[in-house]
Amino acid sequence: MSDAAVSDAEREELQVLLDSVPAPLEPLDVSMLDGFLCGVLVQPSAVPAAQWLPWVTDIDGRRLPPGFDPTRLHQLVSRRHSELDRAIARREWFDPWVFELDEEGSADASQAAESALEAVYPWVAGFTAAMNAFPGLLAQPVHALTEPLALLYRHLDPDDLDDADDLLEAVEALAPLVDLSEAVEHLVRATFLLADVARPLAPSVAPRRTPAAKATHPRRRR
Repeated sequence: MSDAAVSDAEREELQVLLDSVPAPLEPLDVSMLDGFLCGVLVQPSAVPAAQWLPWVTDIDGRRLPPGFDPTRLHQLVSRRHSELDRAIARREWFDPWVFELDEEGSADASQAAESALEAVYPWVAGFTAAMNAFPGLLAQPVHALTEPLALLYRHLDPDDLDDADDLLEAVEALAPLVDLSEAVEHLVRATFLLADVARPLAPSVAPRRTPAAKATHPRRRR
């Protein structure tokens, strides 16, 4: 199997393949998928593909029907998994699959922040789905998880954090987001901080956390 990064055209193909998954299954979209894969990859123990792949094509992990051929879909998903795995292992910047919304040109800072929150929500929802399916990371020391989880869970409804007072306080203490670029940077930063807890670097490996030039994000069709 090729280790090449998934291209923009292949990402669009992947979305079409996910859309073709038959009901009543509810597949992730590509942004949710990306967050889900990062959630899988920051687990303290490697999760076998046979365990996480069913969650890609159904949010409840239900199996595909016998007549559906997932070969190409699984190939593309596995390549993105490998791509993210390499980046996380080396702490090298990666571009999350986050969809920029169509609203643009507004000079209102609050609207820009709200748009950023909305844009990254599917990625965070996918990450949260991985935490629910594979809770090994959440068994790590709470103090080490609070900061990175706050960066991610700030995008969720506060009512979902009503049983995690420390985390809710950390979310409330965060400065407001400026724009989508900052929100995306926080996704990568949080992923690396969680990897520091569950997948610490060997002493000989130097982390590379400097973001690349401002990333571009595909627009969500509405």
